[in-house]
Amino acid sequence: MSRKHFIWIGFAVLLLLLVAAASLWSLLAGEMKIPLASLPTIFENKSGMEYAILSNIRIPRLLLAFSIGGALSITGAILQGIYHNPLVEPYTLGISGGAALAVALVIVLGLNMSLGTLVIPAAGFTGAFITIFLVYFLALKRREININRMLLIGVMISFVASSGMMFLMSISSADNLHSIIFWTMGSLDEPNATLITVMVVSSLAGLIISMLFAQPLNALRLGEAKAKHLGINSSAVIRILFIIASLLTGLCVAVGGIIGFVGLIIPHILRSIIGSDYRILLISSFLGGSLFLIVCDIIARTIIAPNELPIGVITGMLGGSVFIFVLSRSKQKMIK
Repeated sequence: MSRKHFIWIGFAVLLLLLVAAASLWSLLAGEMKIPLASLPTIFENKSGMEYAILSNIRIPRLLLAFSIGGALSITGAILQGIYHNPLVEPYTLGISGGAALAVALVIVLGLNMSLGTLVIPAAGFTGAFITIFLVYFLALKRREININRMLLIGVMISFVASSGMMFLMSISSADNLHSIIFWTMGSLDEPNATLITVMVVSSLAGLIISMLFAQPLNALRLGEAKAKHLGINSSAVIRILFIIASLLTGLCVAVGGIIGFVGLIIPHILRSIIGSDYRILLISSFLGGSLFLIVCDIIARTIIAPNELPIGVITGMLGGSVFIFVLSRSKQKMIK
C-alpha cells in the first residue's frame, strides 16, 4: 500500500471520528442539556423525559443531518466533476426551484391541510422529479447529452420556478406565506420514521453506487473525448450519475427543504485538502457534509434557545463565511 493510500485512510478515519464526536455533541446539546455520563441510564430507563427528547427529537434530527448533509455533499462533488465547474451545486439545475414551486402550490391550495403533512415532502419530490425530467430531455440533442446545454436549461428552469414561487407568494394568505417561507429556509424537524429511514438508506446507497463510478469520474476530469479513449462510455456514465445526483437532491429537498451551500463548499474545500481523486473525494465529501450539517443543526437549535433558527440560515452564513476565508487563504483550484 502506497503512502498516498495511508494518507487517504487516515483522513477518512479522522473525518469519521469528527462525525462521531459531533453526533455525540448533538445528542447532549440543546435547551435541556444531558450529561454524557447519564446516557446509559437514560437508554435503560425509557420512561423518562430525557429519553423522550432523545428518541423523538434529537436522534431523528441527527440521522437527517447525517444523511442529508452527506447526500448533498456527494451530489455536489459528482456534479462538479461532470460539469468541470467548482461552482456547480445540487440546486444549480433547478431541482430545488421545481420542488419549492410544487410545495408552494400544495400549501396555497390547502392540500397539506386536507391530505395530511406527508403531502408536502411528496410534492417536493414530485416537483424535483419533474424538473429532472425536463432538464434531461430538453438537454438531449441527437440522443446525446450536452452538459453545457443541460446546465443552461437548469438555470433557466430555476428562474422560471422562482418567478412562479413569487407569484404564488403574492396571492397567498399570511399563514400560507409563513409556511412557504419557513419550508424554503430548510428544517430537520421531521418526526416521520419512514421518511427518515428512506433518507438514511438512500444516502448510503447513493454513496456506495457513486463509489463504483469513482474511476470513470476521474477519467471525465480529462474531458469526455479523452475518457472515451480510455474505454469509458462518457454518455452513459454522465446519464447514470446525473440521475443518481438528481434523485438524491430531490429526496433531500423533499425531506429537509432547501438547505444551501452544503453541496457547494464541502466538495470544494475537501478537494483543496485531499485532492481531486474521486476514490477519496466522494467518501470524504459524504463525511464532511454530514459533519458540517450536524454542527449547523446544533448551532440552529442552541444559539437562540428555546427558539430555533432555520438550518438554511446557518448553512448560508457559516458556509459562506468559511468559503470566503478558505479562498482568501489559498489559491483557488479549478477542476481540470
